[in-house]
Amino acid sequence: MLETINQKVPKITMYGRTDIGLRRENNEDTYVVEPESGFCLVADGMGGAAAGELASGIFAEIAVDIFEEFRGQSEQETLEYVQKTFRLANERILDHVKENPHHKGMGCTAELLAFSNTGFVLGHIGDSRTYRFRNGQLKQLTQDHSLVQDQINQGIITSTEARTHPMRNIILRAVGIKEKVSLDLIRGKTVSGDFFLLCSDGLTDMVDDHDIERILSLHHPLPQKVEELIAIAKSAGGKDNITVVLSEML
Repeated sequence: MLETINQKVPKITMYGRTDIGLRRENNEDTYVVEPESGFCLVADGMGGAAAGELASGIFAEIAVDIFEEFRGQSEQETLEYVQKTFRLANERILDHVKENPHHKGMGCTAELLAFSNTGFVLGHIGDSRTYRFRNGQLKQLTQDHSLVQDQINQGIITSTEARTHPMRNIILRAVGIKEKVSLDLIRGKTVSGDFFLLCSDGLTDMVDDHDIERILSLHHPLPQKVEELIAIAKSAGGKDNITVVLSEML
C-alpha cells in the first residue's frame, strides 16, 4: 500500500524527564515533548511553593494549545508560533497575579524549541539552557539572563567563579514578571544526527559542559542519556529540580 509522507515534518525523536532532586520539597519544573508536532520545552518556575509550579505549568499549557496544529511550517511561521506562546503565557501569568496578589513574584524561565521545515527556532528567557550536540561537539546556543552572566560579560568574574557565586540565582529576565516579555530568538539549520538538549539550571549548576558532552557522546538510547544526565546531577548534590529534554534529528 502506497503511503503519502509529508516531507515538511522533520523526523525527530524526543525524550524528557524531570526529577525533584535531593534538596527540594516540590518540583517547580515542567517539560513537554511533542515529536509529532515538532516542538519541545522546559520551563522552570519561580516564586515558591504552588506559584512556581503554576507559572511553569501555564507556560506548558499555552504552548500545547498553540502548537496543536503545528506541523513543520516555514521558519517565519514557526517564529510566530514561538513568539505567540511567550506573549500569551506572559499575559496569563500577569493576569493570574492580579487576581491572586499573594502570588506576586511568580514567573518562569523557559526554553521552547520548534522545528520548521528548514531548521529550528528557539525561544529563550532566563537561565535554563539549550545546547546543540553535533559531530561530537557541544555548543551552548543560549546565554543566561542572570546577574552573574552579566558580570562574566563585563569581565568582572570568570565562568568558574560564577558557579559558586552567592548571587548566581538572580535572574534578570523571566516570563510573567514584566508587561512586555524580553525574549531571545535563535534560528538555525538542522542536520541528521543533531542532538538538542534543553535543561533547567538544576542540571547545569551541578554538571559542567565537559561531562554533558561526554554523556551525549555515548552510544546509548535517548532515554538512557537523559537518565545519566539526571543521575550525575544528583550525584553532584542535586540541589535543585533537574529537568532534561533531548531531541535527536533522524
